[in-house]
Amino acid sequence: MKGDNMTEVNDPSLWWKQAVVYQVYPRSFKDSRGEGLGQIAGVTEKIGYLKELGVDAIWLSPFYPSQLADGGYDVDDYRNVDPKLGTMDDFDALAKAAHADGIKIVVDIVPNHSSNLHEWFKAALAAKPGSPERDRYIFRDGKGPNGDEPPTNWQNHFGGPAWTRVPDGQWYLHMFTKEQPDWNWKNEDVRADFIKTLRFWLDHGADGFRVDVAHGLAKDLDRDDLDDYVVWCTNDQPEDGSHPVIDRDEVHDIYHEWRKVFNEYDPPAFAVAEAWVRPSRQHLYASPDDLGQIFNFEFAKKDWIRDDMHLAIEEGLESAERSGSTATWVMSNHDVVRHATRYALPQVPTGEYHRLPLDWLLRDGTTYREDRALGTKRARAAIMMEMALPGSAYVYQGEELGLFEVADIPWDELEDPSAWRTSRSASTKGRDGCRVPLPWVAADAPQLDDPNDEFGHGGSFGFSPADAKAEPHLPQPKWYKDFAVDVESADPDSMLNLYRRVLALRHELQTTDLSLEWLPEDQPGKAHDGANGFPGGTIAYRRANGWASITNFGEEPITLPQGEVLLTSGPLTDDGKLPQDTSAWLKLAD
Repeated sequence: MKGDNMTEVNDPSLWWKQAVVYQVYPRSFKDSRGEGLGQIAGVTEKIGYLKELGVDAIWLSPFYPSQLADGGYDVDDYRNVDPKLGTMDDFDALAKAAHADGIKIVVDIVPNHSSNLHEWFKAALAAKPGSPERDRYIFRDGKGPNGDEPPTNWQNHFGGPAWTRVPDGQWYLHMFTKEQPDWNWKNEDVRADFIKTLRFWLDHGADGFRVDVAHGLAKDLDRDDLDDYVVWCTNDQPEDGSHPVIDRDEVHDIYHEWRKVFNEYDPPAFAVAEAWVRPSRQHLYASPDDLGQIFNFEFAKKDWIRDDMHLAIEEGLESAERSGSTATWVMSNHDVVRHATRYALPQVPTGEYHRLPLDWLLRDGTTYREDRALGTKRARAAIMMEMALPGSAYVYQGEELGLFEVADIPWDELEDPSAWRTSRSASTKGRDGCRVPLPWVAADAPQLDDPNDEFGHGGSFGFSPADAKAEPHLPQPKWYKDFAVDVESADPDSMLNLYRRVLALRHELQTTDLSLEWLPEDQPGKAHDGANGFPGGTIAYRRANGWASITNFGEEPITLPQGEVLLTSGPLTDDGKLPQDTSAWLKLAD
C-alpha cells in the first residue's frame, strides 16, 4: 500500500505527517506553584524531559480561563490563559523553549461550544429573543402550549436534556453540559471571531491546532425529524452527511475558511480533527484544503485482538491515502481508559467499544481481574506495533510510564461531569482515572494514615514543589511510586526507556516513503473462544527500507524472518522465537 504523497514528507513544512505528538493535560502534568494544579510553566520546566523522550510536538489540552465544568473544555475566553494555569507570558516562554529544542506547539481549540460565562453568552442572556446577541448561539422556543417542553427530545453527551430554559422562556442547545452552550456557526460574528482566535495563537508561536468536536459545528435544526436522532456519535450515523448535528457536509465550508488562514503562515499551520465519524468519511477532514489530518479513533477503540487491530490499521491507511494526508495512530487520551488497563482486562468483544473497561471502572475496578503484568506486556508490544506504522503517532502523558487507570478514586473527589454532574452517573464513573497528576519523584510519596489505604496526603510524587500549599487536584495512588519518572529513568528495562529507544529508532529508520507491505507472517486470528476475544494471529509488515515490525498475538512463539533484530518489546525465547504479546523490529535480510 502506497500513498500518492510519498515524498512530500521531506518538506520541513509538513513535519506533522510523521510526527510523534505528546498530549499534555496541563492541570495534571507539573505544578510549578504548589497549588495542586499543573501550570503552563510546569510544562516549560519539563521540556528537557520531553526532548529526551523524543517527541516532535506538544499538544496542550485547554488552558483557557474556565470554570472547569468539563475539564477546561468550557471556555470563558479563547484568547487568554487561565490565571490558575499562568499568563500569556508563560505561554510565550513555553513556545520559545519548545521551539529552541525543536518541539512544535499544538493548541487545543474548542469551536463547538463556549462556556456559559463567555461574554457573548452573558450578552445573549441579557438580550431579547431574536436579537443579534442570541443569534450567536442556538436559542429556540419550546414545544407545548406554553413552550414548557424542550425543542427536541435530545439528551446531551453526559446525560440529561440537551436544552436548558432561560427566564424569558426560550431554550438554548448544549450538546455537552449546560455550562457549554453551542455556538451558531451560521452566524458571521462567530465565524469571524474564531478566525481572529486562530491568528492570535499562531502569532503567539503556536504551530497548529487540535480541533475539538470537529464533526459538530454545522447544524440543521429547521427540519421535522429531529427527535429521530441522538446528538452523540454512534455506529449507525448516516454516511451521506445528513445527520442534523453530526458530520454534516457544511462543516467543511468552515474548515476551508480556516485553511486559507493556515496557509497565510510560513510554514502553513497544522490542524488535526477530533471527529468521531465513520471511517468512510474521515478523509473529508484530512484533505489538504480542509484541516489536513484526523484522529483515527478506530485504533484507540480496539481491544487487544489481532483481527480488530488489523482492520483499524487497514482503514486508517485507506483513509489517509484517500485524503492525501497521513494516518494517525493513538491508543490513549484524556477521554478513554488507559490502554495498559484495557489490555490487562479480559478481551471480550462488545457492541459498544470499551464497554467492559467502563463497567470495571464504574465499580471501582473490582468486577474483573486487572492483570497488570499482562497489560504491561501488551502495552510494550503495542507501542512498537504503533510506532512503526506510517504517519503520525499521538502519545498521552503518562503512557510512556506504563500508567494504569486509577479506578478507585473516591466518588466525592471526582471532577469529571460525566460522573457527577448529570444523570449518567448511574452508568459511568467518568474520565478522571486517566487524568491523575503524573508521578515524577518516588520519594515524595503521600503519607498513609493506614498501610492499607490507597491514597494519602502531604506528598505528590514530585508533581508539586516540596512547599506546596495544596494537595494535587486528584488523588494519586500509592502504587505510583513504582512508576515515577526517576525510578523508570534508572531502570533500563522500564516502559519509559523502551519509549525512548522506540522513538529514537523510529526517527532513525523513517524515510520519505510512506508505503507499507504486509509480510507472509501476517496471519489472522483463530476462532472466537467466548472469553478472550479472537486469540492468536500476527500483525507483520515492512516499510520501504527493509524495516519490519512483527507482533505475535498467538499462544505459540513464532519464527522471525531472516534479518537483524533491532529491538524487541520483551525477551525472545531461548531459541530466538517471538513469544505471545511481544513485538520485534527487524532489518530484513536482502
